[in-house]
Amino acid sequence: MTRKYFGTDGIRGRANTHPMTAELALKLGAAVGHYFRKSTGSGRVVIGKDTRRSGYMLETALTAGLTSVGMDAYLLGPVPTPAVGMLTRSMRADLGIMISASHNPYWDNGIKFFGPDGFKLSDEAEMEIEALLEAQPPLVDAEKIGRARRIEGDRTRYMEFAKTTFPRRYTLNGLKIVIDCANGAAYRTAPEVLWELGAEVIPIGVSPNGFNINEGCGSTDTALAANAVVEHGADLGICLDGDADRLMLIDETGKVADGDQLMGLIATRWAAEGRLAGDTLVATVMSNLGLENYMKSKGLTLLRTNVGDRYVVEAMRAGGFNLGGEQSGHIVLRDYVTTGDGLIAALQFLLAMVETGRAASDLAQVFDPVPQLLVNTRFDPETAPMQDAKVIAAIADGEARFGKTGRLLIRKSGTEPLMRVMGECEDEALLHEVVHDIAAKIDAVTA
Repeated sequence: MTRKYFGTDGIRGRANTHPMTAELALKLGAAVGHYFRKSTGSGRVVIGKDTRRSGYMLETALTAGLTSVGMDAYLLGPVPTPAVGMLTRSMRADLGIMISASHNPYWDNGIKFFGPDGFKLSDEAEMEIEALLEAQPPLVDAEKIGRARRIEGDRTRYMEFAKTTFPRRYTLNGLKIVIDCANGAAYRTAPEVLWELGAEVIPIGVSPNGFNINEGCGSTDTALAANAVVEHGADLGICLDGDADRLMLIDETGKVADGDQLMGLIATRWAAEGRLAGDTLVATVMSNLGLENYMKSKGLTLLRTNVGDRYVVEAMRAGGFNLGGEQSGHIVLRDYVTTGDGLIAALQFLLAMVETGRAASDLAQVFDPVPQLLVNTRFDPETAPMQDAKVIAAIADGEARFGKTGRLLIRKSGTEPLMRVMGECEDEALLHEVVHDIAAKIDAVTA
């Protein structure tokens, strides 16, 4: 059975357009509330959000649905996605909800769910919730309607927890750090944590107005932070996305390091300390071939999964591994958190700087990446470009031309109506030719 609403990371779409409407959020709140209240015999949910204007609408509608089936809702206000996972467990809640479209622009929004263990829901659970959504769960009697309470101060619990992941014997004294919060969920938490640990902090992207989340800032647009690092002579730049579950790093020269480089660094450091479980790093099919080669050179294993941090976490849990993530900057440190956490991953990099006394530029490029090109092309959801004969032929031709020197990966985005065409090849001219040819064929089908 195909899922109708859930994608790779919850439900996502354009705000006030199906499925991101108040009407559906109301029904969804009732469905997921009934599912967890029935499963656990209790009814306690924590709800966080980022800074999008539409978050108010969805939060209110979800709360109405949840309370209508007997769930008590605790509204956290703007907090990072990983804070919701952490607080779901810490507060002994039966369910955690994050309202965010992550790195997408303000006009999109999304709803992510966490189970009582703090992990995102399985495909099976999402299927059951979809069935309940269609069935319209029964409402509770009047005396059993749930309550809603706003507890925005609880973000400090997450902040204190984040600080515990940085050894107490060290501080960030003497380090100047640019932190770009993308005008999103971490606009208060991240700068405060870094400052409390001793750093001189230069915050940018910390003036949300409901519409400027991820706009010209954050992990998907690092130019602003890179300029700030160079201008202020900072030691490091940290770029978070709208819900702060991913990051990009910028060294003191303004050069950007992605999630692959950070995972490579942490993996080798943890392996040297004897704490990399199974001597294995879990990453997705999108991670650079250079990372795989680097791991092999260190006697370590790179285990690949489908795209999406939820699939990374599933593989980590199944294999007992404690480090995984995505090239896009989702870094999952299972010793500390249940999902990607940009701030806590950044603290691991800062710990490396403090312990070694080395500059960010010496630590942030641990391997030479194989040339990689990703082209996103928008398509009409009513079409099936991957079944078109010309697209199939272009892919086969590209694979033949790459031979054993490269690889192709073409997939549909789980969060947007995009086809993602990714290629890797040592021959950059050939790489660009093949990837753009395939993207052009897909464009022709959907035009």
